[in-house]
Amino acid sequence: MRRVMIVLAAASGVAATPLAGQLPAPVGDMLRRVFASGDFAPERFGPARWIAGGTAYTTVEPAAGRSGASEIVRYETATGARSIAVAARQLVPPGDTAPLDVDEYAWSSDATKLLVFTNTRRVWRQNTRGDYWVLERGSGALKKLGGDAPASSLMYAKFSPTGDRVAYVRQGDLYVERLSDGRITRLTADADSLHVNGMTDWVYEEEFDLRDGFRWSPDGSRLAYWRFDMTGVGTFLLTNDTDSLYPFVVPVQYPKAGTANSSVTAGVVSADGGPTTWLQVPDDPRQNYIPRMEWAGPREVVLQRINRAQTVDRVMLADAATGAVRTVLVEQDSAWLDVVDDLRWLGGGGGKEFTWLSERDGWRHVYRVSRDGKTVRLVTPGAFDVIEVAAVDEPGGWLYFVASPDNATQRYLYRARLDGRGTPERVSPGERPGTHDYDISPDARWAWHTYSTFDTPSLTDLVRLPSHATVRTLAANDRLHAAVAPLTARPAEFFRVTLPDSATLDGWMIRPRDFDSTKTYPLLMHVYGEPAGQTVLDRWAGRTGLWHRMLADQGYVVASVDNRGTPAPRGRAWRKVVHGAIGVLSSREQADAVRALTRSRRYLDSTRVGIWGWSGGGSSTLQAMFRYPDVYQVGMSVAPVPDERLYDTIYQERYMGLPQENAAGYETASAINHAEGLRGRLLVVHGSGDDNVHYQGTERLLNRLIALGKPVDFMEYPNRSHCICEGRGTTLHVFSLLTRYLLEHLPAGPRTRDGRGV
Repeated sequence: MRRVMIVLAAASGVAATPLAGQLPAPVGDMLRRVFASGDFAPERFGPARWIAGGTAYTTVEPAAGRSGASEIVRYETATGARSIAVAARQLVPPGDTAPLDVDEYAWSSDATKLLVFTNTRRVWRQNTRGDYWVLERGSGALKKLGGDAPASSLMYAKFSPTGDRVAYVRQGDLYVERLSDGRITRLTADADSLHVNGMTDWVYEEEFDLRDGFRWSPDGSRLAYWRFDMTGVGTFLLTNDTDSLYPFVVPVQYPKAGTANSSVTAGVVSADGGPTTWLQVPDDPRQNYIPRMEWAGPREVVLQRINRAQTVDRVMLADAATGAVRTVLVEQDSAWLDVVDDLRWLGGGGGKEFTWLSERDGWRHVYRVSRDGKTVRLVTPGAFDVIEVAAVDEPGGWLYFVASPDNATQRYLYRARLDGRGTPERVSPGERPGTHDYDISPDARWAWHTYSTFDTPSLTDLVRLPSHATVRTLAANDRLHAAVAPLTARPAEFFRVTLPDSATLDGWMIRPRDFDSTKTYPLLMHVYGEPAGQTVLDRWAGRTGLWHRMLADQGYVVASVDNRGTPAPRGRAWRKVVHGAIGVLSSREQADAVRALTRSRRYLDSTRVGIWGWSGGGSSTLQAMFRYPDVYQVGMSVAPVPDERLYDTIYQERYMGLPQENAAGYETASAINHAEGLRGRLLVVHGSGDDNVHYQGTERLLNRLIALGKPVDFMEYPNRSHCICEGRGTTLHVFSLLTRYLLEHLPAGPRTRDGRGV
């Protein structure tokens, strides 16, 4: 059994003191309600799928009369008429009595066949390995795919566009199974521990959000796929000390900053088998990335090739028959480029033009680019950022996109003419400030719309476009709204704080429900601070948000600000000012924000300031505690990266460059190199099985603090990953630990202005 330890190294010796025990009963009860019960569980809509172009949709609902079973229900979009598309009894495998659990599902293009993903297993972040079954709706036949494949061993199964075959990955190779007779064709045959086809390595999955590594051609005759050669990539050994008599290791090919990447190539193969035509992408495949690839009509493949520094993105068209490649567009940025997920073809099946996101004028905008790249036209003019493309209504001549020109904490749906004429118009209702998310139907006439605010849980409804008229409510979340009402009785405040250099940061603040402005309160800052995350959002924050409100009711003021360098829609310069120096500007701006808040708001006690964060936020917490000990008295750092050199190539080099070219920058940006500044109380929490942010970094940090004679409180969660969520009771334990640490070391509750308790 592990326990929390305090490591205290000093000239006089080493001492260990246990952290205190029980939480106050009301606090413990609330923690259990939030993290170990269904009291605040949200009602969810889906998983849902549009069918028939948007005139109908399906969703998964509990089956009537069968406890724990599900059925797939069809709704007519306009009328709401309900019918059973697939009953639970149709999902009972031959020889069994219980229906399949539907983790995910997909329809064939004509909706005559259903693909069910079940018995799933987690691989790194998501459940991507499992069993696949196909239901023939006409005959009622239910068949498991994969032949003699072991249970839960197939990945990424997808119908062909013609609906007569399914492709999937099995043990690193790509297969196609014909549904009429079950014939299985193996398309690749060279997979081993260092070579995979149709899937990706760890770092592509984590940083490019790329998992399924193959794409069907529009006519279903061929597949384009990625191949990864991980030879030479450093192997990180995750040690499992808990699940067997003797420890064992799980090897992960993990390229750390400055080290060798996988050699990544792309090819096209017939769905009937045969040789692969390799795409002739130029230059060293270890020094360039292919983060996106799709078909551009039946004869060509479009791909993005980004250099290792991630400053040049080349859009290339490849001849699927010969592999010949030509560059049609080159995007460049002196800092870094993000992968474009919104490349969509216009002008019919062949695609005469495509949409493209670029920051070339200082704002992220949508452009129309001709197939040869010679013509580039702006579609979304204005001094604002397009956050994402939501839909293209080519028959109607409209582009739907998400933006928030006037408030970087919110999200709204807009539309602009595809020809770029006129001014973009807002579609989301003006009387509902907050965050609006959309899943728009293929015909762009309907959308599943989810709305929430920082104080209001989500509500999902079906709306008609472009009027945004509500057709019906899909998930009202009435029970959750009632459950959180006492906690949200005092609305949170959104504010802007001005720093000494005149930069303005967005923030939110939660005060106790019994707040008294004549008293002073401790301030707890929640931080992320890096380019991968924005904490200041006017949207429901789930369990973490409820925990913050619970802390406020214990007598804390809880706040968060987004420093420059976070992905807020405030322009290219805002986001990319941190290039080459992650953690330096961000920690300074966070500290300046705290100073400004405690000066301007007399109810904030500058002698009681804490900070906490997870992952990049854990790193930011270390930066705060080491660089600005005069500002923060308590820090809680969960799963941090103390040394920037220990994180992966794609993320770290995107924002910092290569260590070989920016050695001084890495030295300055790494929190571990500033540990001598620690004066306050610091808790570090990490899972020893973290495949993402390695426990190695925390061990190095502990060694450094011991050598410096600095006290640190530390909790290891054995064999837990980056979420520290595996195992019974783990999440409750984590947040109970954090709560107890705050109550012990950052005294809660109001004090009089002279510092006395009340």
